[in-house]
Amino acid sequence: MKITINVDCSPEEARSFLGLPDVKPMQTAMMEEVENRMRANMEAMDPEILMKTWLPAGIEGFEQMQKTFWAQMGQGGSAKDTD
Repeated sequence: MKITINVDCSPEEARSFLGLPDVKPMQTAMMEEVENRMRANMEAMDPEILMKTWLPAGIEGFEQMQKTFWAQMGQGGSAKDTD
């Protein structure tokens, strides 16, 4: 014996019939929070802001490395001249 029951109802009707809570307000609030955080992260990924954040330290480090390189080259060159 096989019995089939078809129930035609909306999710809201099924939720209230089974006594489950309505999570739509919480879901809406969470989606707004996710959207706000994503927007904040997208603003932080703006190329101009990234360049301002990373470039000064990179240039200073490169300049320091270049000065060290030239200082080493200068010492090596002067030692050869005196020999």
